[in-house]
Amino acid sequence: MSVVELTEDQDAIVKAVREFVEQEVYPIAEELEHRDEFPEKIVDQMKEMGLFGLTVPEEFGGAGMDLMTYALVVAELSRGWMSLSGVLNTHFMGVYLLHRHGTDEQKQRWLPRMATGELRAALSMSEPEAGSDVQSIACRALRDGDHYVVDGTKMWVTNGLRAGLVVLLCKTDPEADPPYKGMSLLYVEKEPGAQRFEGITIPPNIEKMGYHGVETTELVFEGHRVPAGNLLGGQEGKGFHQVMDGIEVGRVNVAGRAVGLATRAFEEAIEYAQERKTFGKPIAQHQMIQEKLAEMGTKLEAARLMMLSAAKKKSAGERSDLEAGMAKFFCSEACHEIVTEALRVHGGYGYSAEYPIERLYRDAPFLLIGEGTSEIQKLVIARQLLERHKRA
Repeated sequence: MSVVELTEDQDAIVKAVREFVEQEVYPIAEELEHRDEFPEKIVDQMKEMGLFGLTVPEEFGGAGMDLMTYALVVAELSRGWMSLSGVLNTHFMGVYLLHRHGTDEQKQRWLPRMATGELRAALSMSEPEAGSDVQSIACRALRDGDHYVVDGTKMWVTNGLRAGLVVLLCKTDPEADPPYKGMSLLYVEKEPGAQRFEGITIPPNIEKMGYHGVETTELVFEGHRVPAGNLLGGQEGKGFHQVMDGIEVGRVNVAGRAVGLATRAFEEAIEYAQERKTFGKPIAQHQMIQEKLAEMGTKLEAARLMMLSAAKKKSAGERSDLEAGMAKFFCSEACHEIVTEALRVHGGYGYSAEYPIERLYRDAPFLLIGEGTSEIQKLVIARQLLERHKRA
């Protein structure tokens, strides 16, 4: 595997997270995942390690690290249990959007508490009738004096229950043409853990095939009032471009998760292949198994390099919709292929809940969907390629 040149601080952080994952997460991840139980103790430890403030600027009490560092941390967490990176991801996107687009007052109000993990964030875009087609959202936030009144239903909100801050994409001008010009982001404050709060109702957790332990909820707004000062950046109509900026970060995150999950699957497969014997020798000595391991290892290395490349470009503040889209697409697809092959290496045991590969196999498909499906990524990639290679 290739050696990535890390700074001294990055190396220390990655090693600390890897040690934490192997000592604290590995022993209990299977049990918590199968019970679909939120990992309160682990999240508290993540707070103590400063992971929630990893990318918060130092002036607001965070570590001030870049997206590259965050992507590496996400990969390490996902190697242990992908759901842990889910707890962190929407919070990080809330931090990014606030630091990039928020007013000074908004940064002062929220970032210090976000750095400690005392205040955790969720990002809410999708709706029952609007997923990839973001411009079709129907949730409205209409101005009423010094407040916005929010009505509508949101779907697939990771951390929707326990978050104290929801970054809400809504329409502040429903009549705008084209629709994206009428969209804004509101930072909605609520009571963490409360299923009802001042016009916000959170139905029971949506049951999923995998990605257990982190809640995925609906959010139902009925006349909920949000102070006008919670409008990100203080200007209406900027929400679509703001959230698309944030989604590039989210796609790098998904690439990091895919690399972490695929790394664990590859490690489990190559270890098992050297232990399991058939026809008098370890299956790792059979040519067909070696072929699988070679393909898995090559895809994993390519995915890791593509993830790091996209993270580096986004960290530099450059436009990276092409690179982030490519990384999300390639890494998630490669992860799904690697996990599937790892299950085949395990044979019947891979289908048993006794081995981690069963959990990894259920988690991997989520990455094909989250932050935009592979089909959407192809459209994004093709559009950007045509733009960059436009004929004169």
